[in-house]
Amino acid sequence: MEYKTIVNLAGVELKNPVMTASGTFGSGAEYSEFYDLGALGAVVTKGVANVPWPGNPTPRIAETASGMLNAIGLQNPGIDVFIQRDIPFLRQFDTRIIVNVCGKTISDYCEVVEKLSDQPVDLLEINVSCPNVKEGGIAFGQKPEALEKVTREVKKYAKQPVIMKLSPNVTDIGEMARAAESGGADVLSLINTLTGMKIDIHRRTFAIANQTGGLSGPAVKPVAVRMVYQAAQAVSLPIIGMGGICNEEDALEFILAGAAAVSVGTANFANPYAAKETAEGIRAYMEQYHVEDINDLIGAVH
Repeated sequence: MEYKTIVNLAGVELKNPVMTASGTFGSGAEYSEFYDLGALGAVVTKGVANVPWPGNPTPRIAETASGMLNAIGLQNPGIDVFIQRDIPFLRQFDTRIIVNVCGKTISDYCEVVEKLSDQPVDLLEINVSCPNVKEGGIAFGQKPEALEKVTREVKKYAKQPVIMKLSPNVTDIGEMARAAESGGADVLSLINTLTGMKIDIHRRTFAIANQTGGLSGPAVKPVAVRMVYQAAQAVSLPIIGMGGICNEEDALEFILAGAAAVSVGTANFANPYAAKETAEGIRAYMEQYHVEDINDLIGAVH
Protein backbone atom coordinates (compact mmCIF):
# COMPACT_ATOMS: atom_id res chain seq x y z
CA MET A 1 0.00 0.00 0.00
CA GLU A 2 1.18 3.53 -0.79
CA TYR A 3 1.13 5.82 2.25
CA LYS A 4 0.79 9.52 1.40
CA THR A 5 2.49 11.90 3.85
CA ILE A 6 2.33 15.05 1.66
CA VAL A 7 0.58 18.04 3.23
CA ASN A 8 -0.25 21.39 1.66
CA LEU A 9 0.29 24.76 3.31
CA ALA A 10 -1.26 27.56 1.24
CA GLY A 11 -0.23 25.92 -2.02
CA VAL A 12 3.22 24.83 -0.81
CA GLU A 13 3.60 21.03 -0.69
CA LEU A 14 5.67 19.46 2.07
CA LYS A 15 6.82 15.85 1.64
CA ASN A 16 5.80 15.19 5.25
CA PRO A 17 4.17 17.31 7.99
CA VAL A 18 7.25 17.61 10.23
CA MET A 19 9.37 20.76 10.50
CA THR A 20 11.60 22.40 13.08
CA ALA A 21 10.45 25.11 15.47
CA SER A 22 12.10 28.48 15.02
CA GLY A 23 14.97 29.21 17.38
CA THR A 24 15.75 25.57 18.17
CA PHE A 25 17.52 24.59 14.96
CA GLY A 26 19.55 27.63 13.91
CA SER A 27 19.46 27.53 10.13
CA GLY A 28 20.12 23.80 10.16
CA ALA A 29 23.91 23.78 9.74
CA GLU A 30 24.68 22.16 13.10
CA TYR A 31 21.95 19.53 12.76
CA SER A 32 22.94 18.67 9.19
CA GLU A 33 25.97 16.95 10.75
CA PHE A 34 23.54 14.41 12.28
CA TYR A 35 21.24 13.71 9.33
CA ASP A 36 20.16 14.82 5.88
CA LEU A 37 17.75 17.74 6.36
CA GLY A 38 15.87 16.39 3.34
CA ALA A 39 14.21 13.98 5.79
CA LEU A 40 12.05 16.90 6.99
CA GLY A 41 9.05 18.54 5.39
CA ALA A 42 10.60 21.94 6.10
CA VAL A 43 13.31 23.68 8.07
CA VAL A 44 12.16 26.79 9.94
CA THR A 45 15.01 29.20 10.61
CA LYS A 46 15.75 31.16 13.74
CA GLY A 47 14.15 34.60 13.73
CA VAL A 48 15.84 37.14 11.47
CA ALA A 49 15.50 40.94 11.72
CA ASN A 50 16.32 43.87 9.46
CA VAL A 51 19.55 44.56 11.40
CA PRO A 52 21.70 42.33 13.63
CA TRP A 53 20.33 41.89 17.18
CA PRO A 54 22.75 41.11 20.04
CA GLY A 55 20.07 39.44 22.18
CA ASN A 56 19.65 39.57 25.94
CA PRO A 57 22.28 39.49 28.69
CA THR A 58 23.25 36.08 30.11
CA PRO A 59 22.25 33.82 31.79
CA ARG A 60 19.40 33.37 29.35
CA ILE A 61 18.43 29.70 29.58
CA ALA A 62 17.24 27.73 32.60
CA GLU A 63 15.93 24.18 32.87
CA THR A 64 12.52 23.58 34.45
CA ALA A 65 10.51 20.47 35.22
CA SER A 66 9.71 18.93 31.81
CA GLY A 67 10.88 21.99 29.94
CA MET A 68 13.07 25.04 29.79
CA LEU A 69 12.91 28.82 29.99
CA ASN A 70 14.72 30.94 27.44
CA ALA A 71 15.22 34.66 27.03
CA ILE A 72 17.71 34.67 24.16
CA GLY A 73 16.21 37.91 22.91
CA LEU A 74 16.11 36.86 19.24
CA GLN A 75 19.84 37.24 18.75
CA ASN A 76 20.48 37.08 14.99
CA PRO A 77 22.98 38.29 12.39
CA GLY A 78 20.45 40.35 10.40
CA ILE A 79 18.79 39.73 7.04
CA ASP A 80 21.75 40.62 4.81
CA VAL A 81 24.06 38.01 6.36
CA PHE A 82 21.18 35.54 6.42
CA ILE A 83 20.53 35.92 2.67
CA GLN A 84 24.21 35.63 1.82
CA ARG A 85 25.03 32.69 4.12
CA ASP A 86 22.01 30.71 5.32
CA ILE A 87 19.70 30.51 2.31
CA PRO A 88 22.41 29.06 -0.01
CA PHE A 89 23.24 26.50 2.69
CA LEU A 90 19.61 25.36 3.07
CA ARG A 91 19.12 25.21 -0.70
CA GLN A 92 21.43 22.18 -0.77
CA PHE A 93 18.72 20.04 0.85
CA ASP A 94 15.47 18.65 -0.55
CA THR A 95 13.29 20.41 2.00
CA ARG A 96 11.11 23.50 2.15
CA ILE A 97 12.62 26.67 3.63
CA ILE A 98 10.53 28.71 6.05
CA VAL A 99 12.08 31.96 7.29
CA ASN A 100 11.01 33.28 10.69
CA VAL A 101 10.87 37.09 10.72
CA CYS A 102 11.05 39.34 13.78
CA GLY A 103 10.93 43.11 14.27
CA LYS A 104 10.42 45.93 16.75
CA THR A 105 8.13 47.97 14.49
CA ILE A 106 5.83 47.14 11.57
CA SER A 107 8.31 48.76 9.17
CA ASP A 108 11.05 46.42 10.51
CA TYR A 109 8.97 43.39 9.55
CA CYS A 110 8.10 44.82 6.14
CA GLU A 111 11.73 45.58 5.36
CA VAL A 112 12.76 41.96 5.99
CA VAL A 113 9.76 40.55 4.09
CA GLU A 114 10.51 42.80 1.11
CA LYS A 115 14.16 41.66 1.05
CA LEU A 116 13.00 38.03 1.10
CA SER A 117 10.44 38.55 -1.68
CA ASP A 118 12.89 37.63 -4.45
CA GLN A 119 14.73 34.96 -2.47
CA PRO A 120 14.28 31.19 -3.05
CA VAL A 121 12.41 30.53 0.19
CA ASP A 122 8.98 28.90 0.42
CA LEU A 123 7.08 30.51 3.29
CA LEU A 124 7.55 33.34 5.80
CA GLU A 125 6.69 32.88 9.48
CA ILE A 126 6.06 36.18 11.25
CA ASN A 127 6.98 36.16 14.93
CA VAL A 128 4.41 38.45 16.54
CA SER A 129 5.65 37.70 20.06
CA CYS A 130 8.21 40.48 19.56
CA PRO A 131 7.64 43.53 21.79
CA ASN A 132 6.21 46.43 19.79
CA VAL A 133 8.52 49.32 20.73
CA LYS A 134 6.02 51.90 19.45
CA GLU A 135 3.32 50.54 21.76
CA GLY A 136 5.33 50.48 24.98
CA GLY A 137 6.63 46.94 24.52
CA ILE A 138 3.31 45.05 24.29
CA ALA A 139 3.81 42.14 21.88
CA PHE A 140 2.17 42.53 18.47
CA GLY A 141 0.47 39.19 19.05
CA GLN A 142 -1.29 40.20 22.28
CA LYS A 143 -3.82 42.67 20.85
CA PRO A 144 -6.14 41.55 18.04
CA GLU A 145 -6.05 44.93 16.29
CA ALA A 146 -2.22 45.05 16.37
CA LEU A 147 -2.01 41.48 15.05
CA GLU A 148 -4.45 42.20 12.23
CA LYS A 149 -2.53 45.37 11.30
CA VAL A 150 0.92 43.78 11.18
CA THR A 151 -0.50 40.87 9.16
CA ARG A 152 -2.12 43.22 6.64
CA GLU A 153 1.04 45.33 6.24
CA VAL A 154 3.37 42.34 5.85
CA LYS A 155 1.06 40.85 3.21
CA LYS A 156 1.57 43.97 1.06
CA TYR A 157 5.26 43.11 0.67
CA ALA A 158 5.23 39.31 0.78
CA LYS A 159 5.59 37.26 -2.39
CA GLN A 160 5.55 33.99 -0.40
CA PRO A 161 2.60 32.75 1.69
CA VAL A 162 2.61 34.25 5.19
CA ILE A 163 2.40 32.22 8.41
CA MET A 164 1.46 34.22 11.51
CA LYS A 165 2.95 32.65 14.64
CA LEU A 166 0.53 33.21 17.50
CA SER A 167 1.40 33.92 21.12
CA PRO A 168 -0.33 31.80 23.79
CA ASN A 169 -0.08 34.68 26.27
CA VAL A 170 -3.61 35.89 25.44
CA THR A 171 -7.11 35.49 26.85
CA ASP A 172 -8.78 34.08 23.73
CA ILE A 173 -6.67 32.30 21.10
CA GLY A 174 -9.70 31.98 18.80
CA GLU A 175 -10.04 35.76 18.69
CA MET A 176 -6.35 36.12 17.79
CA ALA A 177 -6.62 33.46 15.09
CA ARG A 178 -9.57 35.32 13.56
CA ALA A 179 -7.63 38.62 13.69
CA ALA A 180 -4.74 37.07 11.76
CA GLU A 181 -7.17 35.57 9.25
CA SER A 182 -8.86 38.98 8.81
CA GLY A 183 -5.45 40.54 8.14
CA GLY A 184 -4.88 38.10 5.27
CA ALA A 185 -2.72 35.41 6.88
CA ASP A 186 -2.29 32.29 4.73
CA VAL A 187 -1.31 29.92 7.56
CA LEU A 188 -1.16 30.07 11.37
CA SER A 189 1.45 28.52 13.63
CA LEU A 190 1.06 28.08 17.38
CA ILE A 191 2.01 28.12 20.08
CA ASN A 192 4.97 30.31 20.80
CA THR A 193 6.36 30.07 24.34
CA LEU A 194 4.41 30.76 27.53
CA THR A 195 5.83 33.48 29.77
CA GLY A 196 7.43 32.00 32.89
CA MET A 197 9.89 32.69 35.67
CA LYS A 198 12.38 30.74 37.76
CA ILE A 199 14.11 31.91 40.92
CA ASP A 200 17.41 30.56 42.21
CA ILE A 201 16.71 30.14 45.94
CA HIS A 202 20.41 29.75 46.85
CA ARG A 203 21.55 32.92 45.11
CA ARG A 204 18.17 34.56 45.83
CA THR A 205 17.97 36.01 42.38
CA PHE A 206 16.32 35.35 39.04
CA ALA A 207 17.65 32.30 37.20
CA ILE A 208 17.51 34.31 33.95
CA ALA A 209 18.96 37.82 33.66
CA ASN A 210 15.81 38.97 31.85
CA GLN A 211 13.73 37.90 34.92
CA THR A 212 11.09 36.25 32.71
CA GLY A 213 11.56 33.81 29.85
CA GLY A 214 9.61 31.71 27.40
CA LEU A 215 8.57 28.29 28.72
CA SER A 216 8.78 25.46 26.17
CA GLY A 217 9.07 21.69 26.17
CA PRO A 218 6.73 18.85 27.24
CA ALA A 219 5.30 20.94 30.10
CA VAL A 220 3.40 23.17 27.64
CA LYS A 221 2.01 20.45 25.36
CA PRO A 222 -1.51 20.09 26.83
CA VAL A 223 -1.96 23.89 26.62
CA ALA A 224 -0.66 23.89 23.04
CA VAL A 225 -2.94 21.04 21.90
CA ARG A 226 -5.94 22.84 23.41
CA MET A 227 -5.04 26.12 21.67
CA VAL A 228 -4.45 24.44 18.31
CA TYR A 229 -7.85 22.77 18.60
CA GLN A 230 -9.52 26.09 19.45
CA ALA A 231 -7.77 27.92 16.59
CA ALA A 232 -8.78 25.15 14.16
CA GLN A 233 -12.41 25.60 15.24
CA ALA A 234 -12.18 29.40 14.83
CA VAL A 235 -10.65 29.70 11.35
CA SER A 236 -10.38 27.79 8.07
CA LEU A 237 -6.63 28.40 7.61
CA PRO A 238 -4.08 25.56 7.74
CA ILE A 239 -2.36 25.39 11.13
CA ILE A 240 1.15 24.36 12.13
CA GLY A 241 1.02 22.97 15.67
CA MET A 242 3.91 23.09 18.13
CA GLY A 243 4.63 23.04 21.84
CA GLY A 244 6.37 20.16 23.58
CA ILE A 245 6.45 17.73 20.65
CA CYS A 246 9.11 15.07 21.31
CA ASN A 247 7.93 12.15 19.15
CA GLU A 248 5.25 10.97 16.72
CA GLU A 249 2.70 10.39 19.49
CA ASP A 250 2.90 14.05 20.49
CA ALA A 251 2.80 15.13 16.85
CA LEU A 252 -0.28 13.03 16.10
CA GLU A 253 -2.18 14.65 18.97
CA PHE A 254 -1.73 18.01 17.27
CA ILE A 255 -2.68 16.63 13.85
CA LEU A 256 -5.83 15.00 15.22
CA ALA A 257 -6.67 18.31 16.94
CA GLY A 258 -6.55 20.12 13.59
CA ALA A 259 -2.90 20.85 12.70
CA ALA A 260 -1.91 20.26 9.08
CA ALA A 261 1.78 20.21 10.06
CA VAL A 262 3.86 20.17 13.25
CA SER A 263 7.10 21.67 14.53
CA VAL A 264 9.61 19.96 16.81
CA GLY A 265 11.41 22.48 19.01
CA THR A 266 12.94 22.03 22.45
CA ALA A 267 13.23 18.27 21.89
CA ASN A 268 16.03 18.98 19.39
CA PHE A 269 18.27 20.04 22.28
CA ALA A 270 17.84 16.73 24.11
CA ASN A 271 17.80 14.57 20.98
CA PRO A 272 19.23 15.99 17.75
CA TYR A 273 17.35 13.31 15.77
CA ALA A 274 13.94 14.22 17.28
CA ALA A 275 12.41 15.81 14.17
CA LYS A 276 13.60 13.08 11.79
CA GLU A 277 12.41 10.32 14.15
CA THR A 278 9.04 12.04 14.51
CA ALA A 279 8.56 12.03 10.72
CA GLU A 280 9.51 8.33 10.57
CA GLY A 281 7.21 7.55 13.49
CA ILE A 282 4.20 9.20 11.83
CA ARG A 283 4.74 7.03 8.77
CA ALA A 284 4.98 3.90 10.97
CA TYR A 285 1.73 4.88 12.71
CA MET A 286 0.01 5.24 9.32
CA GLU A 287 1.18 1.75 8.36
CA GLN A 288 0.11 0.31 11.72
CA TYR A 289 -3.42 1.73 11.44
CA HIS A 290 -3.69 1.51 7.63
CA VAL A 291 -4.10 5.25 7.18
CA GLU A 292 -3.40 5.81 3.49
CA ASP A 293 -3.31 9.62 3.57
CA ILE A 294 -2.03 11.80 6.40
CA ASN A 295 -4.69 14.37 5.46
CA ASP A 296 -7.38 11.96 6.72
CA LEU A 297 -6.02 12.47 10.24
CA ILE A 298 -6.03 16.28 10.22
CA GLY A 299 -8.75 17.46 12.59
CA ALA A 300 -10.22 13.95 12.86
CA VAL A 301 -11.02 14.52 16.54
CA HIS A 302 -13.69 17.21 16.90
